Amino acid sequence: MVTKSQDRRKVRLSRALGIPLTPKAAKYLEKRPYAPGEHGRTKRKADSDYAVRLREKQRLREQYGIREKQLRIVFNEARRTQGLTGENLVELLEMRLDALVLRSAFARTTAQARQMVVHRHILVDGQIVDRPSFRVKPGQLIHVKERSEGTEPFQVAAAGGHVDVLPKTPGYLEVELDKLQARLVRRPKRAEVPVTAEVQLVVEYYAAR
Repeated sequence: MVTKSQDRRKVRLSRALGIPLTPKAAKYLEKRPYAPGEHGRTKRKADSDYAVRLREKQRLREQYGIREKQLRIVFNEARRTQGLTGENLVELLEMRLDALVLRSAFARTTAQARQMVVHRHILVDGQIVDRPSFRVKPGQLIHVKERSEGTEPFQVAAAGGHVDVLPKTPGYLEVELDKLQARLVRRPKRAEVPVTAEVQLVVEYYAAR
């Protein structure tokens, strides 16, 4: 279960970063489109290059709900992979199991998707996987454990309960929501991934470290 204090933290963080990290945060941002705190409504002085890059890195990290160490590891892999580092970075992050559980609308938030994986409700090609960072390969089938299908969270998901608050299903996924299964048909392309971040600034942030 996601606690109320975690909910409040996500809302405050969403306002600070200027992006909705949860459906609840999206509603708050509509009402209060400014940063939290007493100076939130006032126009702030221009941020330094470092601050701008740092914010983009934090935006990316928070949208996937991962620790700094995890992001750094994936960044180093992206840098070694042929192609543009920033695009590679998002594409590799997007193949995380918890990210794809969210994109498939099995869960409403990244935190809920992670809980589903950790609590052993999710299978990949028939095998339980309890690591949110597990990287799904193109062609693999993600589905909910049969014994878990009848529980309330998954009944809500199967009925399309999260569809209206989540981005449209991206083209790299084939989802049969009523069957609670989804297949990664190919590697995601950055342009299709519903994540808000200037990835070149993230690359520049790490390049300067």
